[in-house]
Amino acid sequence: MARGRCRHPLLVLLPPLLLLLAMVPGSTQLQSSQTWSLLKIQQLLNYPPVLRTWGNSTDFCYGGDYKTASAFVECYDDSVTQLHIMGPGGGPLPKTFSIDAFFTTLTRLHDLRVLTLTGLGLWGPLPGKVSRLASLEIVNVSGNYLYGQLPEGLSRLSSLQTFIADDNMLSGELPAWLGKLPSLAVLSLRNNSLQGLLPESVRDMGSLRSLTLACNNLSGAVPDLSALTNLQVVDLANNSLGPAFPRLGQKVASVVLSGNRFGNGLPAEEVASFYLLERLDVSRNRFVGPFPPALLALPSIEYLSVAGNRLTGLLAANMSCGENLRFVDVSSNLLTGTLPSCLTTRAAAAAAGGKNNDDESSSSGKVTLLAASNCLSATSVAGTQHPALFCQNQALAVGIVPVQSRGGGKGKAKAGVVGGAVAAALAAALLGGVAAFLAARKAAVRRAKARPPRRLVEHAASSMSMSISGAYPSQLFADARYISQTVKLQGALGIPAYRSFSLVELEAATNNFEVSRLMGQDAHGQMYRGTLSNGTAVTIRSLRVARRGSQAAAFNRHVEMISRLRHRHLVSALGHCFEYNLDDATVTQLYLVFEYVHNGNLRSRISQGTEGRKLPWVQRISAAIGVAKGIQFLHGGIMPGLFANNLKITNILLDQNLVAKIGSYNIPILAETAKSEGGGSKYPSDRVPNGDKIDIYDFGVILLEVVTGRPITSIHEVEIMKEQLQSALTSESPGRRRVLVDQAVSRACSDESARTVIEICLRCLAKEPAQRPSVEDVLWNLQFAAQVQDDWRWADSRSTTSEESPLSPSQIPRDPIITRTDA
Repeated sequence: MARGRCRHPLLVLLPPLLLLLAMVPGSTQLQSSQTWSLLKIQQLLNYPPVLRTWGNSTDFCYGGDYKTASAFVECYDDSVTQLHIMGPGGGPLPKTFSIDAFFTTLTRLHDLRVLTLTGLGLWGPLPGKVSRLASLEIVNVSGNYLYGQLPEGLSRLSSLQTFIADDNMLSGELPAWLGKLPSLAVLSLRNNSLQGLLPESVRDMGSLRSLTLACNNLSGAVPDLSALTNLQVVDLANNSLGPAFPRLGQKVASVVLSGNRFGNGLPAEEVASFYLLERLDVSRNRFVGPFPPALLALPSIEYLSVAGNRLTGLLAANMSCGENLRFVDVSSNLLTGTLPSCLTTRAAAAAAGGKNNDDESSSSGKVTLLAASNCLSATSVAGTQHPALFCQNQALAVGIVPVQSRGGGKGKAKAGVVGGAVAAALAAALLGGVAAFLAARKAAVRRAKARPPRRLVEHAASSMSMSISGAYPSQLFADARYISQTVKLQGALGIPAYRSFSLVELEAATNNFEVSRLMGQDAHGQMYRGTLSNGTAVTIRSLRVARRGSQAAAFNRHVEMISRLRHRHLVSALGHCFEYNLDDATVTQLYLVFEYVHNGNLRSRISQGTEGRKLPWVQRISAAIGVAKGIQFLHGGIMPGLFANNLKITNILLDQNLVAKIGSYNIPILAETAKSEGGGSKYPSDRVPNGDKIDIYDFGVILLEVVTGRPITSIHEVEIMKEQLQSALTSESPGRRRVLVDQAVSRACSDESARTVIEICLRCLAKEPAQRPSVEDVLWNLQFAAQVQDDWRWADSRSTTSEESPLSPSQIPRDPIITRTDA
């Protein structure tokens, strides 16, 4: 199996993995034994660079100065409750390392609840003594060299909610005791060497939300997962599973089964019932039979790939498509007919760079369409196609009767007999060829299996052999491979690649920067709206360079940072341009090119929205989740992170699909320009004291306006609204909360959902930065509020006799992560 396929995980929506527990004033000191344990961990890890700020005098709980994005500790009272150490990846630790001694030291942190040890080069079997950390709720040990089977000691961690061990060398079968973990919501073992069958006990994991087992050697049938009502993400790609399509619950949002041995027909009725499904990838399998047109029309579908199967069927131009579709790949099948016009029109618009924006169908969004190697009618977007006879013969070879034309009669009986005889002869010849091909392929597979497996870093293993001979098990280095960094940047969907622009291009885009294109200006420069030659609308920011005599190389660091600012929930960077002094080739002006978002800001659809344009409650939560994901990316998705971004509701823009995007953030070059001119902050953007908590407070202000529907323009208004919301929150009467929630949406939201959003809003607005939640905690609560609202709406739609108020308390139990107070 080609392991490299799993280097870039598909886009999935996983539940947040971190908690921020309540902290007490800094007068309390960490237990000396736990301080010793942390310093001992530093020693056992061979003093990695990410722990260079740790020392004997470090105040791990309340010092703050030692914390970095890659290593930090959280405490409650005098005990460590969270330990996060994220290395850059690389080779294994030296031969003197003992994973047994390492975990023995870890067990001294007896109140540990969240443990992150990624990319550190840990090697050896995961010790069973991990069970001594009885309070563990979240564990992430990805990107190491752990091998052997999963220890049974994990089954005794009754509070475990998330276990991630991607990119290791774990082997053996998945243990049956997985079903004994009652709270496990996230299980991710991507890119290991697990083998055998999936245990039937997986069906008993009632809390499971995300199951990721891609890129292993698993085989056999997938157990019935339809009883797992919380399951949202299933990623089983690149194994040998099959042949039956797995039975899943109706609330799945992402199903990735590519590169397996699933066969027979796609269960059209079952898949059509997945009303929340956003991503379906069944490519590179053995599916046969008719392609289900209902897949294209699923209400939430965004990504659909059935490439590399043997699906047949007659496509028609009048087939329906979901309005959220952004990617469709039906290539390398046996499809005939004409591609649906709802796909071809939007695909042509995408290929033309948006020139068809006036077309009604393009308002639903552009589509990337791949349809080559079928037998479809030739169009500009269909790609290279086979002749129709090819698909008919291939269908016969795998036992499928191709779709016949309507009509017929006695006059055609004779032609039918002759055609049948010819087809039978062709089929026999083809089957003989297929048999010969399969025999040759089987022999090649046997020869391939006889050869030792190649790994991506086998050249590195040979160079290390002198120093490691006899130090590690031979299996360890036979399986050694490149471990990518834990944080993988995800580019924004549907935008061009980042590139360098010429000044001529930007002048043409803005009609020589004419005044009518000016959108605004500030201390840094001007901002223009432009249109590129391919029709793409862009925003161009012109920045004055304060430092005279600067060469382009002096800006490379900033350009590299800017090129990574690409995310679904950011107004993403598309490129840059330098304007030079012709005499000495120094930079005089820097232009930054961003995507143009033209559907107004969030305030225009909340507190200043007109009747009919205000966002409903569900879309408000969705927008808030989007902003939180954007903040999470700014803080941890790039290195160094961007903090203190001066977030405002007027800077949260909405695209044509009402996806929220942060439109302004703290790019370091802006701060340096302001500082060189005598203003700006004295801190770099990644070192602003409590910078992450500043953003959380600003987000709380945005959330306040989202909930109440009232424009918040001063700190005084924030304090007044905080007091009112706190009083309503503690009240047992839902009516108190209904009065404060925006009246435009209060009748259509559940009390439990509103209360969850109000709670996290008030925590964001805490006066002390240390008391504000992490962005992961914010995300978890908002997603919980969305789930509660969805369940309430579904239950309400089923009930026709209930007279209960829409804002009455929901009967859905609260998530244990949110309600636990026994820190």
